[in-house]
Amino acid sequence: MSELRWNPVLREWTITATHRQDRTFKPPKDYCPFCPPRDDGVPTAITEDDFDVAVVENGFPSLQENPPEPAVDGDDHHPVEPAEGVCEVVLYTSDHDTVASELPASKFRKLAAVWADRYEELGARDEVEYVFLFENKGEEMGVTLEHPHGQIYAYPFVPPTIERELASSASYHEEHGECLFCDLIAAEVAADERVVAENDSFAAVVPFSARYAYEVHVYAKEHRPSIADLSADERADLGDLLKRLLVAYDDLFGFEMPYVMSTHQQPTDGTGEEYAHYHLEFYPPYRTADKLKYLAGSERGAGTFINNKLPEEAASELAALVPESVE
Repeated sequence: MSELRWNPVLREWTITATHRQDRTFKPPKDYCPFCPPRDDGVPTAITEDDFDVAVVENGFPSLQENPPEPAVDGDDHHPVEPAEGVCEVVLYTSDHDTVASELPASKFRKLAAVWADRYEELGARDEVEYVFLFENKGEEMGVTLEHPHGQIYAYPFVPPTIERELASSASYHEEHGECLFCDLIAAEVAADERVVAENDSFAAVVPFSARYAYEVHVYAKEHRPSIADLSADERADLGDLLKRLLVAYDDLFGFEMPYVMSTHQQPTDGTGEEYAHYHLEFYPPYRTADKLKYLAGSERGAGTFINNKLPEEAASELAALVPESVE
């Protein structure tokens, strides 16, 4: 069962997806549903013996193309809708044991092209309003399948964090006639206090008001509403910068850094062209090599984050670990 339930206090949708209680959880070492087919005939989500980058349907989707009717009847205070949408999994490589930061830069360039393709194809669907590309990496972030992969949720609404972000940028655009993100990233690059890495098309920065110790945002330098608006050269630059950033993350504490990566961009209904600005946000949970940042009372209960690290110091530490170039 999956359905959308409206929260009238926070004015946002919650997805109820009871069937996900049965999703694959830390399968045996000799079985991975994202690897190529096994010699013993046990099926996986992959039909080819090898692949470069692959996109498959999520076996336990929170959103469905043909969702069931809701389990309950809604009312004026509690609207309920079918959980219509699409959930996909993006597999970065056929090699189960690969460390993402060790993949060649060409892999990240191809991944950027795949992201753009999925944004355009899924965004063309009538029921889809927002295409959210993201990655949960590491057990600390709740990952139960170790194969290198990310995910895509094609929502029938604009998620609340994105909606709030777009509203701020829209207000700024109305007042100043400029994109808020364009002005912010230009100022960050000029000041160079929190820049971790950059190239011709993108800049990675620890934001001034970072909520996690080593949070990094990767912004397009020019105004690009979505990944579909990037040129081929810009997508290549995005791939190169992502590779360099992951190398720095993994070198920071000497282990593969877990994180949540989220993509922020224009809704697929065409709104926000002047003020939506393509960028990715990384939220690593570690604040030291052996201490995690837990979301507790202030964060979960009040929505106010407490960061134990100066963003300027974090940026300096990461910048020192970023390779000048990658292959």
